[in-house]
Order: sequence, then structure tokens, then C-alpha cells
Amino acid sequence: MTSKELLYVEDALGHEKFMKCCSKDTSAMLQDPALSAYIGGLEKKHEEIYNKFLNLL
Repeated sequence: MTSKELLYVEDALGHEKFMKCCSKDTSAMLQDPALSAYIGGLEKKHEEIYNKFLNLL
């Protein structure tokens, strides 16, 4: 992996971690159960993407 590709993966990991944390926090604050469940699903999706990028390293 080139240094440029490594920088891209590191950047993508940071973005996915941020999105996962935002989704988790937002889901916990919501009072609507359906909306909270949807945002919880987004959290899981971002965690999956994070793990896929992590496996590239």
C-alpha cells in the first residue's frame, strides 16, 4: 500500500468513527422509537464500513 493510499484509509477511518459516534449519540437522544431504531441501524452500518477499512490495514 502506498503512503497516499494509507492516508486515504486513515482519513476514511476517522470519518467513519465520527459518523458512528454521531449516530450513537443521536439515537440515544431521540424519543421517537422508529427514528431511534433507524439511526441505530446507521450506526451499525458505519461500524461495518469502519471494520472493512480497518481490515485493509
